[in-house]
Amino acid sequence: MTKIDSTARIEDGAVIGEGVTIGPYCVIGANATIGPECQLLSHVTVSGHTTLGAGSVVHPFAALGGAPQDIGYRGEPTRLDIGERCTIRESVTMNVGTVKGGGLTKVGARGFFMAYSHVGHDCQVGNDVIFANSATLGGHCEVGDYVYIGGLSAAHQFVRIGPQAMIGGVSGLRGDVIPYAMVSGQFAHLEGLNVVGMRRRKFTHARLQLVRSFYNDLFHAPGVFAERLARAQSRAGEDPAIAEILAFIDAGKKRPLCMPSEVYGTASDRTTAETQ
Repeated sequence: MTKIDSTARIEDGAVIGEGVTIGPYCVIGANATIGPECQLLSHVTVSGHTTLGAGSVVHPFAALGGAPQDIGYRGEPTRLDIGERCTIRESVTMNVGTVKGGGLTKVGARGFFMAYSHVGHDCQVGNDVIFANSATLGGHCEVGDYVYIGGLSAAHQFVRIGPQAMIGGVSGLRGDVIPYAMVSGQFAHLEGLNVVGMRRRKFTHARLQLVRSFYNDLFHAPGVFAERLARAQSRAGEDPAIAEILAFIDAGKKRPLCMPSEVYGTASDRTTAETQ
């Protein structure tokens, strides 16, 4: 049965699912929808046009569905949708979208968002992600499934992070991160492949060797990056992961590509990467 503490404030119009627990001093806005079996432990604010998926657990002082941190926002009825069975820890913030960004901030299922992490307006976040303490996304970022973002790391607006990438702690992302990558650094750079994560996703030794060979040819073989990328297109049929990486690079628009540190040291490759 649904349990609502006497100190909670729920505005008329809010939709509260079956089996929900709403603890002390929570505030639920009129346009919020709380899915079945959710738990809001205490002091949680859910505002705006926000949907919280079934079975999610929200810890004290989280603020979901607040206005986007965008000076052009004028109170339009934009949305925040959060998937089922997410864990949202203390003081996490997630904002609704903006009209110019499509009007929707979307967070997938089973995400684990540690204390003080932030999902900015118009972001699209996949399933089964982990955001460590204070991991931060600027507006319009795209994050694939099974991504891990380390503590105190931040992504510039419009950055894309491919599926199964791992971002080390205290990293600053200015460019797109290819799927399956390992990235770290104050000005983040590629360090290789997220081999541990790939093994957890049932990559065989043979597949790992194949993708590693492709990665080395793409980022470390002779020639400028544009030449290496052109040569790599012929390998798309060798493995679905290779095809996924190539498609990800081809789809880039707003931000340069995150590259290995030694690549940034050459002006020709730096210019090429920034125009991909």
